Amino acid sequence: MIKKGNFLTKSRFKVGCECPTKLFYLDNKEFGSNNIDNSFLKALAEGGFQVGELAKIYHPGGVEVSTTDKDEAVEQTNELLSKESAIIFEGAFRFENLFIRADIVIKNGNSLQLIEVKAKSFDPNVEDVFYTKSSLKKGSPKLNSEWEPYLLDVAFQKFVILKSYPQLNVTASLMLADKSSVSSVDGINQLFFIDSSSNKIKVKVAPGTTKESVGVQLLKKITVDSEIEVAWEMKFDDQRSFAEQVSYLSQICADVLFTKPSIGSNCKSCEFRISNQSNESGLKSGFDSCWNQTAKAMNFSTNEPLVFDIWNFRKAPKLIEDGIFTAREISEEDVSPTSERDEPGLSSSERQWLQIEKIKSNDDSPFFDFEGMYNEMRSWVYPLHFIDFETTMVAIPFNKGRRPYEQIAFQFSHHSVAHDGITLHKSEYINMVKGKFPNFDFVRSLMKSLSTDNGTIFRFATHENTVLSQIRGQLLASSEADRDTLIHFIESITNPSEEAPATWKGERRMVDMCELVKKYYYHPKTKGSNSIKKVLPAILSESDFLRNKYSKPIYGSLDGIKSSNFENWAWIKFDSKGDVIDPYKLLPPIFTDLDIETMDSLIVEGSIADGGAAMTAYARMQFSEMTEAESRGIAKALLKYCELDTFAMVLIYEYWKNAIETSYRKVA
Repeated sequence: MIKKGNFLTKSRFKVGCECPTKLFYLDNKEFGSNNIDNSFLKALAEGGFQVGELAKIYHPGGVEVSTTDKDEAVEQTNELLSKESAIIFEGAFRFENLFIRADIVIKNGNSLQLIEVKAKSFDPNVEDVFYTKSSLKKGSPKLNSEWEPYLLDVAFQKFVILKSYPQLNVTASLMLADKSSVSSVDGINQLFFIDSSSNKIKVKVAPGTTKESVGVQLLKKITVDSEIEVAWEMKFDDQRSFAEQVSYLSQICADVLFTKPSIGSNCKSCEFRISNQSNESGLKSGFDSCWNQTAKAMNFSTNEPLVFDIWNFRKAPKLIEDGIFTAREISEEDVSPTSERDEPGLSSSERQWLQIEKIKSNDDSPFFDFEGMYNEMRSWVYPLHFIDFETTMVAIPFNKGRRPYEQIAFQFSHHSVAHDGITLHKSEYINMVKGKFPNFDFVRSLMKSLSTDNGTIFRFATHENTVLSQIRGQLLASSEADRDTLIHFIESITNPSEEAPATWKGERRMVDMCELVKKYYYHPKTKGSNSIKKVLPAILSESDFLRNKYSKPIYGSLDGIKSSNFENWAWIKFDSKGDVIDPYKLLPPIFTDLDIETMDSLIVEGSIADGGAAMTAYARMQFSEMTEAESRGIAKALLKYCELDTFAMVLIYEYWKNAIETSYRKVA
């Protein structure tokens, strides 16, 4: 007899398939979690609630089961299903300790169609996207890892419905954002506003919104019964069948059981691997609990850098299988560091071994290839230009003629540095108009700002190059009067991205500072990360030159550095321990309910790791009802945020330049 505990729901089934042990930590308040408990901003970042409401519009006449009481929800669903035909939103189904809420179910006689709505893109022109290519060649289909969680989700739902209603003929579909579909209506996003006035997420649909008024259907329904059959044939840990996996996870939830952990590289991103600050507040680390029980290593400490903490280290899974857990245990033979012929700087394997050596020797000093970086710098043309873009890709297009998950570039920042060291925040752009497609004005503004000279342009990582390449494709399909001029500008400063059908080689193509970090600079305080938000604090902790210069309020001062958004600002401030405070933590919050660091962890499809805050803020401006003053407040915070992104690049450049000059003076 199963005692009353927690139901095995869709979300718990997903977590349990990832790691059954997590189900014990999930509701245990003794254990800390890095997951963000802010459903409003999650809804904004994912776009799931708006997509869900659009799916309902495509199914007129549906009845929503809105009660949160599980028993009442099941009773109301049963009553609706007793009719010959019905369309039900959020229908509730329960069998023993299994409970689901289905997005949409359609009943006709003895047939029931289950529709799971996801704010995920789907390209119908790509064949067999749900399966791995190798398994299809072998004639034994296996689910693609990208799609497996979604298909397991709907497979679980179909399983529960069949257990609840074995007499029904159940078919199942996913409803996804169709990347091949083109919106025929302007401003669809403004028909679905998220209401944050209460704790419960609610989307307000504009009065009069109908299937006809939203135009061409942007969501595509894909039957997945064949894929579900493959899912039901899968083998889980200990060779459990799908039905056995459901029973196993159900028992864990019902009895609140702790299951023996199975550790591996997937533990790296575990939400229960909490920070030291959370530990100090009295919360336990589920990650530590699992690893200390399973690793069985003498003097093993999860505070030690582990094998999967080594940057881009693909041998970590095999080492864990062999009982090697910490970075200190990795041998040079395990890495086999080799240089890349005809390529200056560190190779990937050399950089990995450098990180390991620093750990082994407790060496916190940075590595800097002065000569390699100096040779790069010799090719740069002044004035130097540092640019950063903020972008988003939304499931529901803002404009007629646009597709789901098309690139939208809504903001940039631009700093310049002259040969004599004079630095200024040269320009910026932000779109605040709801429903406007900003990309072409974005490029016009960027071109105007960068076309005053032939100085070298810097980006950090590949994002800016990819975005401009995608906008080039949008321009090719447009009838803009200056289309050819804008395309020529884009081609002059970029290389084709991987998906670009054409080839070109910009004579002024941007220099990627992230690649320069990888080749010539490593600081142990970054812990292997090459993110600008890890590199910047590490450099500030190292550089007396930067600390002395920017502890004074010269940024945004009349006789200092020209700024668009700051006045008499000192970027270097110290905490009670005398450590430099991360400059990003000095910025005002974009929203009062979440800081920038928290928002940056809201990573969604089409985003980059450091853009979560801006994406979420822009989505809030586009999808929420707010006053003009509120919009201006968010825009003001975003402008400061993006200005720091490009000034961070300037700070890194200044550190490199000063360190090289100091090194050569010592040699001389």
